Amino acid sequence: MSKTSELETSFADGKILKRSNGGVGIVTFNNPEKRNAVSLDMWEGLGHALTELRDDANVRVVVLTGAGDKAFVSGADISQFEKNRHNAEASADYSRRSAAQRALLADYPKPTIACIRGFCLGGGLQIAMLADMRFAAEDSQFGIPAAKLGIAYGYDGLRNLVSLIGPSQARLLMYTGARIGSAEALRIGLVDRVMADDDLISATSEIAHTIANNAPLAVGAAKLTIAEVLKDESRRDMNAIKQAGIACMDSEDFREGRRAFMEKRKPLFKGR
Repeated sequence: MSKTSELETSFADGKILKRSNGGVGIVTFNNPEKRNAVSLDMWEGLGHALTELRDDANVRVVVLTGAGDKAFVSGADISQFEKNRHNAEASADYSRRSAAQRALLADYPKPTIACIRGFCLGGGLQIAMLADMRFAAEDSQFGIPAAKLGIAYGYDGLRNLVSLIGPSQARLLMYTGARIGSAEALRIGLVDRVMADDDLISATSEIAHTIANNAPLAVGAAKLTIAEVLKDESRRDMNAIKQAGIACMDSEDFREGRRAFMEKRKPLFKGR
């Protein structure tokens, strides 16, 4: 995604890559020989990469993408199933070991975008659904083949799926284990934008940098409030929403936004 502002770092023996560029952090699933299938080591590497980008004050948006043009993430690495998921007990342990990374992404304080090209299946779709937005190339394919593997899909994954596409479409995907293309994924609300294959990276980068150049406190307040709206009314933290609004109105960025508007120039936001 264009020239980087810092050296690329890697985790999980190079299968998770992290870099940043102009306020945008980029995490790449780098296992193209297996269509970026995710192993336990890669789950843990993803957690390290996301934590470093979360704690980097210069990074305001994080993009998740897959190496090569064949897949975003084609799912879990099935070659590990015999060792790590061969029965209920082993599968529960596998889920526990990847739960922290899923929770980290689910509650990530910065905006996240899944940039999808090729296969986005099973655990890969679960990762994409945890992002704030999903942009897909025209040649992408989506599905959850749990019914074809004899796997029960977990509550969190199905909750996210139902929240995006509704219960009937979720049943259709889950019962059949079928794959759908980008046009159908867009129609049912599984992805937010579909772009020409050659335009995906540049268009995603443009949107990510637009977000990164906006006021971080305002973007953060929107993210927090939308998350609270999606909760049951009894669980909503209205005080957190109020405090986020106060922080914005008392911020240097609010004053900078007003000055920039009056002076007819682009604002330079600092996140405070």
